[in-house]
Amino acid sequence: MKKIIKLLSVVTIITCMTGCGGKKNDKLTVEFDSSKPVSITFYHTMNANLNEVLDEAIGRFNLKYPNINVENVSAGDYDGVRDQMKIAISSEQGAASDLVYCYPDHVALYNQANAVVALDSYINDTKTDENGELLYGLTKEQQNDFVPSYWNEGKEFGNNLMYSLPFSKSSEVLFYNKTFFEENELQVPIHWFKDDKGTGFTEQNSMEYVCEKIKSLDTKCYPLGYDSEANWFITMCEQYGSAYTTSIGTEHFLFDNDTNRAFVKRFKQWYDKGYFTTKDIYREYTSSLFTETNPDEMKCYMCIGSSAGASNQIPPNEAFEVGIEKIPQLDPNNGKVISQGPNVCIFNNGDNQKVMASWLLLRFLTTDVSFQANFSVISGYSPVINEVYRNEIYNELLEGANGYSNLTALSTKVANSQNDWYFTSPAFVGSSDARDEVGILMDKVFTDERTDLDTIIDEAFKASLESLKAKGAGK
Repeated sequence: MKKIIKLLSVVTIITCMTGCGGKKNDKLTVEFDSSKPVSITFYHTMNANLNEVLDEAIGRFNLKYPNINVENVSAGDYDGVRDQMKIAISSEQGAASDLVYCYPDHVALYNQANAVVALDSYINDTKTDENGELLYGLTKEQQNDFVPSYWNEGKEFGNNLMYSLPFSKSSEVLFYNKTFFEENELQVPIHWFKDDKGTGFTEQNSMEYVCEKIKSLDTKCYPLGYDSEANWFITMCEQYGSAYTTSIGTEHFLFDNDTNRAFVKRFKQWYDKGYFTTKDIYREYTSSLFTETNPDEMKCYMCIGSSAGASNQIPPNEAFEVGIEKIPQLDPNNGKVISQGPNVCIFNNGDNQKVMASWLLLRFLTTDVSFQANFSVISGYSPVINEVYRNEIYNELLEGANGYSNLTALSTKVANSQNDWYFTSPAFVGSSDARDEVGILMDKVFTDERTDLDTIIDEAFKASLESLKAKGAGK
């Protein structure tokens, strides 16, 4: 950790940023007063290792802005941060933090109260210092250096305003017990069902066949663990090209259709054969099954989870080699994998100096090559700016990737290789609820012990839509 920071901190710190409000405005009317102390709070989900990377970056940020005190707070998981902010916004105290980790659907939720700062005037501000460098704004080169799909997430809320910047990104990948696969001459699955049609698809490299084969080799196992039922549902919608949600019009929830019912039914049949379990069903992340080495305990030999969670997939004492590949697809020429990982938005707490300080920090963290590279190597997240991908030191560090102690680097490499496959779902008020509901739907279907699958699926889909209606979602 210390070595990485030392190597990468030689990269020049890039400076830039600024903006606030709910309408398009390319000019800032506020100047930042660097002579007065200002304190800001940053809510996120980082663990101790990532906090160390963040603290190092904040230390360098404070060399330029010594009057800005940053309190960084690890406030639980993403949904936990969302729920805390939702409660705070609805109370008299207002937002609990100045900067917050967020998914696009969380921003849509916060914006019900017009709580999030529009960043356009900060991004596009042209004021310069005595050296001709931008005081607040981002140069066109910096704006264009962001990975386009990541950048565009920040302005998908219907009014073309920018409400967040991408911070770091992850996706889902397939972890598998490479040692077990090689010993049993198993192929890594690249598609889902034995009857899929696609270039390079065979029965033997389908997930269905591999699960069936593993189950025959070890009856006391779940061949596959899937950490997010919601991601699974949404990804299958995208891979099939079937409807999930839309931000257009008044009917936002479109996931109750024949295609989606059909794939849920097929996965239910897998579940009944013992082919998989999920985080919600197992009641903890399935990495605990994947890393289990006791022959008398339940285990799994594959796990689909976040590329940023690779450190949790390393077995004790390097008991076996871990392989990582892209998740199975339905069309190898049009791959789809969900884009995850935090964006960061800024809350307007009624203090222009706090907003300005928050913007300056956000600009620094998203454009500083050293921080983006360090964060990527330690976390397994992908950087959000292209300059990191061109950095020699960063690429040298990834060259040390392996299926043992340096699994995080291997996960990062796989995640970086599928940038062209990333997708995000429409963000609107209620889209977060929709995500929750399709996860619940999958759970209900899988665990229902009745034999009439059509009835089970019909009831589950209708219950999800009724729940969304009762919550007032989508209005």
